[in-house]
Amino acid sequence: MLELRNVQTYYGGIQALKGVSLRVAEGEIISLIGANGAGKTTTLMSISGVVPPKAGSITFCGDPIQGMPPDRIVSLGVIQVPEGRRIFPHLSVLENLDLGGFLRRDKDGIKQDLDHVFGLFPILQERRNQAGGTLSGGEQQMLAISRALMARPKLLLLDEPSLGLAPLIVQRIFQVIQRINREENTTIFLVEQNANLALRIAHRGYVMENGVITLEDTAANLMVNDAVKKAYLGL
Repeated sequence: MLELRNVQTYYGGIQALKGVSLRVAEGEIISLIGANGAGKTTTLMSISGVVPPKAGSITFCGDPIQGMPPDRIVSLGVIQVPEGRRIFPHLSVLENLDLGGFLRRDKDGIKQDLDHVFGLFPILQERRNQAGGTLSGGEQQMLAISRALMARPKLLLLDEPSLGLAPLIVQRIFQVIQRINREENTTIFLVEQNANLALRIAHRGYVMENGVITLEDTAANLMVNDAVKKAYLGL
């Protein structure tokens, strides 16, 4: 579904991605792990077109998307949940969700998906008329994921969904991520600093260091890899 080949991305004169190549097959959960500053978020931003790569290629469903504007990439079904949630704090929960379906014209489908996300996160239905900025951090993360689902993603990009959240909330959110993948066959590319969590729900994983992919394997194999255990799992 998604393939990056030798992607090189810069911030000004600083090279953040140094020839990144990876692939994501339809129906997979892929986890990209690494330390802060490794280039994980830049990888997602390159895919989304927010920070276009200067070299290399990115294909989605066989077609090149590098160089496309972000709104065009969204219309293809590549939807990103950014680090830090980035909801609209002064808009209500319902208004945030409506904006997730902005490009859609199927009113009946939008209503069905609204009911679906309320089923995934019932607290959002209770808070539907509440301003997004008044929600807890966990509720805002639920809203950010739900807003993305309202766009009916083919590929869902998740950037650090556990960041700053209580363990019980993180567990709930990761259960929903697995459910989205399993029940809706939504392909998921997960960037996560909590490597233990990320690898537990993934099919395959990549390790990134200093803008370079240094390791690729099944998630199960990465969890027992001595270097991964020492560097990222605290074992």
